[in-house]
Amino acid sequence: MAAPFPSPTPTWHTKTYQSISPTRPELSAKGKTVLVTGGGSGIGAETAHYFAEAGASRIAILGRREQPLLDTKASIEKKFPNVEVFTSSTDVTKKSEVDAAFAKFVGDGKINVLVSNAAMIGPIELIQEADSDEFLDSIQQNLRNSLYVAQAFLRHAAPDAVVIDVNSSACHVNFTPKFAAYSTAKLAMFRLWDYLGYENREIVVFHLQPGVVRTGMNRESGGLMLSALRMMAKCLHEADFDLTSFIVWLASPEARFLKGKFLWSNWDVDELKAKAKEIEEGTLLSIGLIGWPFGESSDKFPVWNSA
Repeated sequence: MAAPFPSPTPTWHTKTYQSISPTRPELSAKGKTVLVTGGGSGIGAETAHYFAEAGASRIAILGRREQPLLDTKASIEKKFPNVEVFTSSTDVTKKSEVDAAFAKFVGDGKINVLVSNAAMIGPIELIQEADSDEFLDSIQQNLRNSLYVAQAFLRHAAPDAVVIDVNSSACHVNFTPKFAAYSTAKLAMFRLWDYLGYENREIVVFHLQPGVVRTGMNRESGGLMLSALRMMAKCLHEADFDLTSFIVWLASPEARFLKGKFLWSNWDVDELKAKAKEIEEGTLLSIGLIGWPFGESSDKFPVWNSA
């Protein structure tokens, strides 16, 4: 279908398609170790399923509620009996729990793919009406989540590991009032993961708006996110959960030209690949200062060296 928003690709997807199918040999995750936060339900659970279909050997799913984790584990292992699924009831805003879950899962191995998907929406209020403590606490909780997961990941990351920061369009679009806390948190989370990629150049980091999906978080907002986006684009349709297979494509070598970029899963990957040189060498799909002639990934900036 045609894109309802300004889009770098003329084609706009709300369902999966062959180019992002986890059954494609080019997207194989065979032998890979994958960890997904917020993995018990919604986008996280679907992501784990798709990596299992792509051949990942070991998948960890972390989340607060134990039963959804166990249900997802059972569902994956029933369909893909050769995949080892590890679950850990983990509050990702508590460093000790995050560290313990990572260490128990990884052991002496390494993490090849991290999908940082856990987040909280926070108070849905106008700035002038917001309780300042609740507002700031929600931002801090989201940042704790990202920081603790990032630090644990770096201790166990494979040299060429891939990180997918499941972010939100709220990071870069003011699409409705009352989302200041969530938008602020998501932009801060973007900067943290972006800086992780800056400090660790061998690690590949992507930032993703995963599509307008009817998740628990969207229901928590009373559908306000979806309603606001529909007001902006009358023809906008919700994305199916199967569009989550975009994440498997991102973790493949085909997507390396998008390193550090902010992406929407609705965009057509073949049309993105047709612009690979322009995207890789320029500031397209980067969050930065509009009109400034170069971005942080440019070689005009000195490369930080920890040695």
